[in-house]
Amino acid sequence: MTVRVEVELEDDGRWIAEVPGLPGVVVYADTEQEARAKAEALALRVIADRLEQGEPVPPEAHQLFAA
Repeated sequence: MTVRVEVELEDDGRWIAEVPGLPGVVVYADTEQEARAKAEALALRVIADRLEQGEPVPPEAHQLFAA
């Protein structure tokens, strides 16, 4: 699965990362690498929660599993 993570350095020195395909997946961190890792982890949690609740997930999320 490819999760597109957009990362940007804020004026205050913090890094912000978000996953455009999953609204609400936004994190802050001290480094770019940490921001990416946190965003990826949160994206996986959101996908798992949506699957459990029967809510739609991005098409890319289905590539996480093999039948």
